Amino acid sequence: MQSLPSAGLLFLASALASATASLATARTVWDGVYTEAQAARGITAFGQSCAGCHALAAEGKAPLAGDPFWKSFAQKSVRDLLEFVSTYMPNGTPGSLSEPTHNDIVALILKSNGFPAGTTELGRNTVAGVQIIPKDGSAELPASALARVVGCLARSGADWVVTNATTPERAERVAAGGDDATRPLGSRTMPLRFVVTRLDALAGSRVAVSGLLIGAGGVDGINVTTVNRVAQKCP
Repeated sequence: MQSLPSAGLLFLASALASATASLATARTVWDGVYTEAQAARGITAFGQSCAGCHALAAEGKAPLAGDPFWKSFAQKSVRDLLEFVSTYMPNGTPGSLSEPTHNDIVALILKSNGFPAGTTELGRNTVAGVQIIPKDGSAELPASALARVVGCLARSGADWVVTNATTPERAERVAAGGDDATRPLGSRTMPLRFVVTRLDALAGSRVAVSGLLIGAGGVDGINVTTVNRVAQKCP
């Protein structure tokens, strides 16, 4: 077998080191991306502009903590959360608050969900790429999250399933098409629930399915909204 030139070996070693460093330095909400003082300011801003429509708890009117928070923002980033707040809040008068006020409100939302404070204030330029994931690092989406999977459409008795399904991803974070026809598939089987259209013509093909997950990670299937063929044959 022909050996690589020394320059090629150096390039590969450098690329591996870079990839390892990137993984090691990936930041999450557990690294402290807001300050206690900022969250304290957020209490006043939230009370004045948000409390009439939202609750900083897992229950109540339009809750922003606990399971409802994870349902909406797991697998997203703090930048996504900030963009959402900046774009849609306050209800009825979006864009009426200053950028620092939005930052303070997001800091309070993070504190209300048990994420630790740090030494740097949260801002648009400090939270890009900061992932919202459970403390154990799990990437599984929670039940009722709007998700998308790619796999092979097949029959299982009277029901439809997607075999070799990919891990569910946020539907709103994945561009339609892309590499769906050639991307590596997974090993799970995803039952399709509440299918209202005929799928016989798609049997045996590679499909992309979107819908609401039933159970964490879609353990009990996916409540289907769309099924689209991405390749004639599967896998």
